[in-house]
Amino acid sequence: MPSVARSALRLLVLGDSIAHGTGASRPEDTLGRRLAAALSGDGIDVELHVRAAPGAASADLPRQVRAAAPLDADLALVVIGANDLTHLVPPEQAAASLDEALRALRTAGTDVVLVPAPDMSHVPVVPPAFRPLVQMACAQLRNRQAAVASAAGATVAAVDAVNRVFGTDPTLFAADRFHPSSAGYALIAAALRPAVLAAARARREGLAA
Repeated sequence: MPSVARSALRLLVLGDSIAHGTGASRPEDTLGRRLAAALSGDGIDVELHVRAAPGAASADLPRQVRAAAPLDADLALVVIGANDLTHLVPPEQAAASLDEALRALRTAGTDVVLVPAPDMSHVPVVPPAFRPLVQMACAQLRNRQAAVASAAGATVAAVDAVNRVFGTDPTLFAADRFHPSSAGYALIAAALRPAVLAAARARREGLAA
């Protein structure tokens, strides 16, 4: 993106392939670009930095945070959990890594919006017979993620309604039937927009006070 004034809100996107935008048809359709556009539409200048990586799990988050430290981000969007689920990482282990990353961000003065693990039971490649077990595992991880996020002072985005819609509309998935399509990213971004805008506005008002 073109350079912007230092006074712009520095938005950092961390996490996995969903945070990175895998499956989107165009860069403009990714979460980071969509949310940066929403912030700009709200009158907030934005400097977007995406440091998410496809395949990342919670254990990778502390390293992403350390690598992004020189950016001195104002607001971080953290999208994580899908790969912990596919690799059967114990929820407590995943939550401990998330806790380390969130506390490092908050200690550095960065506000955080966490997008917890998706409900993987809606992914088309999951056999119907396994969906109840997958749904239970996803809920366990999300509960642990919410607990550590609350303790660290991060905001947990409300995405339950998005999960349900993904279970009813196959067009929300990309051709790989795993990652979101551009339409799927539009739905997710719309759900995240209130939390991201609220965090950015609070940050702006705090600096102006």
